[in-house]
Order: sequence, then structure tokens, then C-alpha cells
Amino acid sequence: MSNLSKPTALQRVWEPLTIGNTQVKNRILMTAMGVFYGEDNLLSDRHINYYEERARGGVGLIITEQQAGHKLSKGSFYDGCTAWEERVIPQYAKLADAVHNHEGRIFAQLFAAGVHDKGNMIFDEWHPLWGVSDIPSIFHKEVPHIVDKSDIKDLQRGFAKSAKNVKIAGLDGAELHAAHSYMLGQFLSPTYNNRKDEYGGTNAKRCRFILETAETIRETVGSDFTLGVRLSVEEHLGSAGTTAEQGEEQVEIFSRSGFFDFINISAGGYHTFAAAVPPMGSPSKINLPLGAVAKRVVGNKAKVFLAGRVTNLNEAEEILTENAADMVALTRANFADPHLVNKTKEGRETEIRRCIGANECISRIFDQRPAACLVNPSTGRERTSFWTHTKTEPILNSNRKSIVVVGGGIGGLHFAATASERGHKIKVYEKTSQIGGHILNYACLDGKERWLHLIEDVQNRCLKNGVEIKCNVKLDEEKILDIDLDTLIVATGAKWRKDGRTPYRPGSESIPGHNQNNVYDIETALSLILKDKNSIGKSIVMVDESGGYLALAVAKILLENKTEVFMVTPEPRVGNEAYKTLELMKIMPELESLGINIYTETNIESIEKNNILLRSIWGTKTNTIENIDSVIFSTFRESNNSLFYSKKLNDIDRKLIGDAMAPRRPAQVIYEAEKLGRNI
Repeated sequence: MSNLSKPTALQRVWEPLTIGNTQVKNRILMTAMGVFYGEDNLLSDRHINYYEERARGGVGLIITEQQAGHKLSKGSFYDGCTAWEERVIPQYAKLADAVHNHEGRIFAQLFAAGVHDKGNMIFDEWHPLWGVSDIPSIFHKEVPHIVDKSDIKDLQRGFAKSAKNVKIAGLDGAELHAAHSYMLGQFLSPTYNNRKDEYGGTNAKRCRFILETAETIRETVGSDFTLGVRLSVEEHLGSAGTTAEQGEEQVEIFSRSGFFDFINISAGGYHTFAAAVPPMGSPSKINLPLGAVAKRVVGNKAKVFLAGRVTNLNEAEEILTENAADMVALTRANFADPHLVNKTKEGRETEIRRCIGANECISRIFDQRPAACLVNPSTGRERTSFWTHTKTEPILNSNRKSIVVVGGGIGGLHFAATASERGHKIKVYEKTSQIGGHILNYACLDGKERWLHLIEDVQNRCLKNGVEIKCNVKLDEEKILDIDLDTLIVATGAKWRKDGRTPYRPGSESIPGHNQNNVYDIETALSLILKDKNSIGKSIVMVDESGGYLALAVAKILLENKTEVFMVTPEPRVGNEAYKTLELMKIMPELESLGINIYTETNIESIEKNNILLRSIWGTKTNTIENIDSVIFSTFRESNNSLFYSKKLNDIDRKLIGDAMAPRRPAQVIYEAEKLGRNI
């Protein structure tokens, strides 16, 4: 595994900055990121502890997740927060004090959802959606009421009242969220705005609503209140959306208005969300060219913020040095490690828990669940000292244990790292030549090398605390009994099934024909293909019920080798999970251009030598694919836990963790492992 690159000399990132009337101590920003820890549609104590930890860790400026600037904007997410009700002021005041205690600064982001909402989201507040035009959301598909001039004035008064609440509470400023296809952005975008009045028709007219809103806010809170606007200056939809040229004009209009102290540059929207939250495999500093244009256009009229897959302070330094921004956002990076800034400043880069861009955070938001971090289970759980981000409470010498961990996957390693930090003596035994477990399947894929960062970072923690890691050692019962230990941790992972068992075929344990030599599980197939792309033939049926990226990536490798691929899934579409991590948006067009064949809502009925019988999940339609070379199953995994249940080990204190307990997502495995490490 590669070592962390040697950091370059950092200068610009440490420079203070004045934004309107707000002084920030450095150039590192955490932009608004939906985490949805709200309670009763209010910013909660969980929020406050979460933001305070980032301020404690050295972030110069934090912008809260979106806060509803109008009474009809709390929806879109079940736990969305209000800003326009005065009951928010006490919580905002607590937040201001918490962040200011660490010399940080914090703005509130004010937004309205527009069509990207559901009118019946909040049970006691059903209402028609308000839209710029009658164009519905690509997700929610609810036709809105088109706002008239009276509605527009009501929206603007709501935003002004919200800004007043922010100012009264002592927060340092506010940002209008006009990016990523939410309502203010819907006014700006041809995708949503087909109005013929003074709020539509030309790019300049589409800016009018935001200018009037800012003017109303200024009349309410005065010129000494720091105010900015966030923009998607390129929606990546061609002429159907905001183009880079139109985005440049919008930046010029807003900076020239005098209403805004900063312009926050982003990209993408609901049709192109991977541009807004770039997944793993996206280029670093992806929006640097957009920032450079904005800086040139804005000049000294306002400050420019820039976001877009910036993962460390060296990249931020490059952006600042190239005059592409005044402040740089490392939002997901600080979500993963709130002490990233201070660790870098103190020369402790190898201690940083790096964001790998797996987008577990955004995936949970799609499921209307609070955001969590794959690499760091302490994120969002700052309310309790148990989940401290800093050094865990050491154990007494009398409680120190000698612990053996069987399995060097992410579960075993994260347990070892956490328990060793507390003082336990840990030995990890891995039967293969390399630690990492099934994560290595992903790390070997093109563009997914950052999975290795997850392994490297936990390995660094282990080695720092004296954990012994031994590879190419397979422990059986006899060998374990010969070891002097207090506790045995069984973290032996899981293996992919190839029998085709599926809940879509109740009563059936397997697919007839699955024992043929030309039937593989996805992990075995990948290992063979990486050695020889022709090893399993030139005509492949792949059954995907996992919904993840792995099956799609294997299909791409095969298709690029001129192999015919038929992908079969009982789901309404392939890649349901990859859709939520935003990976599907990139790989699906590639698969289509390569000629993939897809059968949705379909099961394999049987495998008969080289012929595959398919049946619709509705049971009414059958089809046969003939002359197939191989079948690959990417369905479910089953635990490897026989060692834990061996009667020979009954006298040993032992714990079962990770996929050996039950195959799950990496975030769940790491949470469980670190929880046990903090408890044992």
C-alpha cells in the first residue's frame, strides 16, 4: 500500500479573511451539508455538538445544513429544520456560542425546496408545492402550484424574517441556497423556469427573484449583516440547464448588485447530482476552473468560496494559490474527520481519517435517514463522550487484556485499532497475504483506489498502538488453544453465494443448475477476470440483486473486452444502491454505450448447461438466453463463522463481529467494531 504523500508547504490556507463584517481565522470552509439531525423541525443539540466539534478541530467557517426560509419549505426531508419561526432563536444562540468558543464562525443556509419536496411530507402541514413553473421534480413528480407575485412577496418576507432570526441569535451571517435545483436555483435554471413575466425568459430576468429577496433581507437586517449566495454555475445539462456561460453572467450580476459579501461556487443539480456531490473516482478539485472564472468576474466586489471534491489542505492550498477561490470547502473531508485542519497544522497527517468519497452520507439521506460516515462512526454521535473523536479513555492496567483477532478485514482492523488505543494488547491474524478483506475487491477497480485509504488509515492506527498484524497465517482451533489470550475476536468475514437463493423465490433454496462449473460468485469471477479477461468466456449472464457498484464494474470490464453481457435483476432497475451513492449516474451511460443487455423485474428460473431460462417476477413471462459461457451471481453473502461456534473453543471468551456476525454495509461493520473496541 502507498504511503501518504508528503505535504507541501502550506501558507495561504492559514491566512485570515474578512467576509463582509465577519473575520475568519483561516481559509477552510465547511459548506452546507444535509445531515438531518433535526428534532421537531428544529436544529437540535446533536447538530450543535456536531458543528462544535468541527470548530474545535480548526475549521474557519461552517455553514449549517439548509434551514427553511419559508413556512412551506421544511419538507423535502422528514427532519428538515425551520429558520423562519422565532422558536429557532434559542437553538441558534446555543450554536453560535458553541462555535465561537473555538474561534470559529458560522452562517445559516436559508432555502426553499420548491418542487423537490412532497406536499404531504409533514403530517400536519399538507400543502400544494410551490414551483417557479409547472415542471415537477424528477424524483417526487408532484405538479406544483405556480407561484404568483403575491406568493413571491410572501417567500421574500419569509427569507427576510429568517435572516432576522439568524442575526438576533448571534450567528455570523446567512447564505441563500440557489444551487442544486432547489427553489432559488429553480428560478435561475431553464430546466425549471419557463416563465414569460419579469422573472423568466432571459438569464438576467431569472436572477431577479434572488436580487429582490436579497434586497428585502438587507432592508430587514441592514448592511452590516454578512450575506452570500450559493450557485450551481454549471448544471451539466447543456442548453436545457444553466450553462457555464450563463453561470458566469449570474456571478457577475450578483456580485455587482452589492447585496452579497460572498458567492459560493458549486455545480450540478437534481438531474446531475454527481456533479454536486462527486463520488469516488471523480477528479480532485473538480470545480477549480469554475472558481477561477468566478474570481476573475467578481474581482474585489465579494469573496469567492469553492467546493467540489477537495480532500486535503494541500489541494486547498493549490486552489488558493491559483486564485480560484478565497475560501475552499472540505466538507465531506471534515465530516469524516472534524480535526483534519488541526492535525494537518500539527504535522499529524497520518492520523487523519480520510474521506474516500464512498457517499454513505448521501446514500442515507436518499433513504430519509440521518447522515452517517462510513470511515468514522463518531460523526454525528458527538453528544456522548463514548464516541469522542479524540483519544479514548484508557483502561486500568488491571483490566488490560491480551486479545487475538482472527481476520484482517475492516471489522477486525477497526476493532484492533480502537481497543489498542485504550491499552489492550492486540494481535491480528489474516489468512491471506493482504489485509483489507472484501474491500480489496472494490479497491482493485478503476477509479476506486481510494478504498485503500480506508485500509491504510486503520492500519496506521493499529501500528501506532503496537498492534501485531500477521498475514498468511490461518488459525484453527488447535492453534488458537496454543495461544495465551484473554479474548478471541472472530472477524472472519463473509463469502458471496453462487446458489442464486433469493427472497423473490420463496420456498426455493437455490437455482437448478447452480452447481455447474460455469457458474461463479461475483468475487471469484472478478479474480479470474483480472488475471485473464477471457477466462470465463465471451457471453455472460450476470444476476445482480446486491444493487451495488461491484456488479456494474465487473460488467464494464467484460464489455470493454468485447464480451456480451446480459444483466438480470428482480429489481425495477440495476444498481439501486449505486444510484444512492451517485455512482450509477457515471457508470450507467458507459454501460449503455458499451451495449449491455438488461432484464429488470426478472429472475433466473434455471441453468441448463449453456442455456438460461428467465421468468418475470410476476410469473407470467418467460425467456431463454442461449449459448451462454458463464453465469455470475452478485446476490447475497453468507457469514464465515464456524470458528466462533466451534465447541473446542467453549472455554475461551470470544466475540463475533462484522460480516461474520451478519453480512452488512462497511459503515455498519466499522460502527460495530469500534463500539466493541470502546467497550471491551
